[in-house]
Amino acid sequence: MMRNQIVDALVIARILRAALVVPILQVNVIWVNNELESMADITTEVVHWKKRSIYRVPASVIDLNKKAYKPQTVSFGPYHYGEEHLKAMEEHKHRALLHFLKRSRNPIEHYVDALAEVVSDLKEAYDQLHPVWQQDTEAFLKLMILDGCFILEILHTTTQTLDDYAPNDPIFSNHGRLYIVPYLKRDMLMLENQLPLLVLEKLVAVEKKKTRAEEKYVTNLILEFFSQKNTVKNMEKCLHLLDVYRKSLLQEPPQKKHKKKSGNEVHQGGDEIIRSATELHEAGIRIKKSNTRSLKDISFHGGVLKLPLIVVDDTTESMYLNLIAFERLHVGAGNEVTSYIFFMDNIIDIARDVSLLHKCEIIQNAIGSDKAVANLFNSLSKDVALDPKSSLDEVHKNVSDYCKKPWNAWRADIMHNYFRNPWAILSVIAAILLFALTIIQTVYSVLSYVHPSS
Repeated sequence: MMRNQIVDALVIARILRAALVVPILQVNVIWVNNELESMADITTEVVHWKKRSIYRVPASVIDLNKKAYKPQTVSFGPYHYGEEHLKAMEEHKHRALLHFLKRSRNPIEHYVDALAEVVSDLKEAYDQLHPVWQQDTEAFLKLMILDGCFILEILHTTTQTLDDYAPNDPIFSNHGRLYIVPYLKRDMLMLENQLPLLVLEKLVAVEKKKTRAEEKYVTNLILEFFSQKNTVKNMEKCLHLLDVYRKSLLQEPPQKKHKKKSGNEVHQGGDEIIRSATELHEAGIRIKKSNTRSLKDISFHGGVLKLPLIVVDDTTESMYLNLIAFERLHVGAGNEVTSYIFFMDNIIDIARDVSLLHKCEIIQNAIGSDKAVANLFNSLSKDVALDPKSSLDEVHKNVSDYCKKPWNAWRADIMHNYFRNPWAILSVIAAILLFALTIIQTVYSVLSYVHPSS
């Protein structure tokens, strides 16, 4: 009897399960159909994705270097707001806001109204905005104004004198500029720690009582803050501080004559592995400093490889990793920085390569040993995908073809095997001298035999 009861229970359970599944499936079908009807057309989707500019870095990327993408001193925007180790800076933000408002002589309502006009664009700039910020527009605007005014005050402290702060202010004083601002500058170049540039432009427009956003003024202010103004001629429209800095590194070098590729010439980028700087030097390639510091100013002509100067310091790793992350996540950003880092990783294998590039005035080392710089560049290109249509593809190919030529390959082999250290050089010289003396002795013996009287 118990067995029959168990069977009956199983049958009833199956009937109930089937009765529940059918309505659920019907609900899912209705939901999908409704979604299809309300689905935006391709033009709307393009506009939607185009507004994205500030992204969360994927966990798989963060795991490679956890500190490079997380602000250590100050938060800007909603992603890291309220984190415990960043709360100490909130007091300084509020003080900066009060000084900014007092100096501008504009009520805060004017700034709120200006940003409220574009609040939907500001929210859509963030790829993963928490629902709390989506729903509470007032809190979001307050955050944008607070952080935006703080950024403007920091930018102003390094470009002009602000005499309304106390001389012993921990942030806005000579002491702060020396000991605190460098850490703020590092956090300002983190992808997750960005504000839309539109926030700063709107704030400056209200401050200066103008009807339109001050695009050029804000951009020049940022360039001057990062000591990049003298390297930039014409700056395109930018998205945020990180984008401004990136574009300043990628200014177009002077026009150069390039050999036009024929229509039949096809080359798949990325399949040429360039040798290290030491091996290139052994192959007869001369390495010289480019005329500009643009990362685009890399060329190879007539056996001369020209590279831009790069200063390697404590902020280099974080800055380049965030630039690479931005290029990886923002469709249409380009891949110039990623290509440059990939190229430098190829020509830097060990400390000897860094030492050679330092002698050629390509690298200024401000972090210590040459080995540390080599390890830095080797780590920057981890998990990096190179675009086959990279702007450095032609340089890769030309350098590789140069090294494959028989004479250059033979010269590189001789240099690598016989002239890598002083003892090897001395051994070769001794062997040459011994060979020369042997030839002289042989010639003397033959002459003595032919002319015995002499």
